Amino acid sequence: MFKFKNPTVVLIFFPLFIFIMTEAYAQAPKTIEIIKTQDFTINGKGTSENWQKTDWINLPLRTNSQNSRELNTNLKILYSEKGIYFLFQCEDRILNSTMKSDFLKLWKEDVVEVFLWPNENDPTYFEYELSPLNYELPLLISNKNGDLTRWRPYMYESDRKVNHKTSVTGGKKKVGSKIESWTAEFFVPFKLLRPLKNITPSLGTEWRANFYRVDYDQGESSYEWMPVNNTFHEIDKFGSIIFK
Repeated sequence: MFKFKNPTVVLIFFPLFIFIMTEAYAQAPKTIEIIKTQDFTINGKGTSENWQKTDWINLPLRTNSQNSRELNTNLKILYSEKGIYFLFQCEDRILNSTMKSDFLKLWKEDVVEVFLWPNENDPTYFEYELSPLNYELPLLISNKNGDLTRWRPYMYESDRKVNHKTSVTGGKKKVGSKIESWTAEFFVPFKLLRPLKNITPSLGTEWRANFYRVDYDQGESSYEWMPVNNTFHEIDKFGSIIFK
């Protein structure tokens, strides 16, 4: 990797780097149109033909991340009468994931995260995390002026449960494995979101949302769709998804 040895060169090019990153965020679309589909079977690889109906959304590396090399991170979204589908493709080098149970603090290791806020008049939203080893963390969050309260689902089964699968390329799906990428594919049923309002979308329905990835190849590095300052829970900075 090329490194600047002359401090003067760094001082010259650093403002240019900040400008480029700021422009990239400014040009990022703040609204995503979600296409409707028939329900389909997920396999953790994203090989269903249904995914060909929509385009990839790039999640840039946050400027405060420790990773000096950006790992390509992309997302696709679809929805059906019953729920909403997500597909993450994450370039990677090492699988940093040791937790082997659901409902743990998955954000402390490699993970992808989805935040869905269907009703802006209520500071409660849904957070979902999935690790490369296919362990999950579904939560409802009440965010009252930054004061967070969290709930886990009870009787989490049947048609209320998230269907989720993951896969790895270029290596083995185990702790510390050298890999090329990992994929997360999951389906969130609208019925799971029932305590929230505005959760049965029709044509033109709009939700606030944000999407993230955290990677630990070189310290903690995170990726985001809409930029936030300090925490992923800055809901006023979320973008919007519109159901089409």
